[in-house]
Amino acid sequence: MRILGVDLGTKRIGVALTDASATLASPLTTVLRTTDRQAVRRQLRELVAENEVELVVVGVPYSLDGSIGAAAQRALDEVEELRDTLGVPVETYDERLTTVTAERLLGDAEVRGVERRAVIDKVAAAVILQNWLDAAANSAASEERL
Repeated sequence: MRILGVDLGTKRIGVALTDASATLASPLTTVLRTTDRQAVRRQLRELVAENEVELVVVGVPYSLDGSIGAAAQRALDEVEELRDTLGVPVETYDERLTTVTAERLLGDAEVRGVERRAVIDKVAAAVILQNWLDAAANSAASEERL
């Protein structure tokens, strides 16, 4: 099963993809935002089709206190549009602090400046997706112990 992770930025959308066993997330690409929302959804739909994706996980930037601020509401609205467009289930995941984690990973790898800006969104998408995978694995392990 392949799963696509999405980080909905205002200028760029980061995209990550799992391996075939859906255990490891890797950065895939970045989709540039345009004023044509249909074109962006079409690009994401093409990525779903060409990678045989069965599920999409979209990060939602909840406020630190867990509330739904303006950015989270915009993401949730876009998630609804994606559900109508992609042809596969779309789930959300709390992405609080994932960009900070991605920045730290890139800093540790000594990726700087222009190169960092070029990859930060897809690395953030990979962090979101890996966190979702880990949470799903932990949940399944907890259920097995019961």
